[in-house]
Amino acid sequence: MRSTSMKRVLIIEDDRDIVELVRYNLANEGFQVSSANDGSTGLSTLKKTPPDLLLLDLMLPKLSGLEICREIRRDDSLNRLPILMLTARGEEADRVVGLEMGADDYVTKPFSPRELLAARQSAASPCGAAC
Repeated sequence: MRSTSMKRVLIIEDDRDIVELVRYNLANEGFQVSSANDGSTGLSTLKKTPPDLLLLDLMLPKLSGLEICREIRRDDSLNRLPILMLTARGEEADRVVGLEMGADDYVTKPFSPRELLAARQSAASPCGAAC
């Protein structure tokens, strides 16, 4: 059984600079961070070792973030996993689609480390930012 405090984060993101920025900031907050640079590898990784939080790019090689999100929400063993979308697609329609597909929060690139940490907290909370 998992601890109630979130410690493991998986980043599925193809931009290595963003992965390293996020990894650095989350590691400084005490998180164990792993990553995958394409959608297929990322989905396989999270099914083998489910994280406590998923940071998911929308546009990925091999399998899109939306497809991964859809797959997670259909899987009874994963469907409660908090998902935070990280993407360059910041139009309202893109955000709405991401949220409708099951993302718990949506952060557009570029983002500040502070914004990411606030969104992480919101996505991880069972009642979102309303708590």
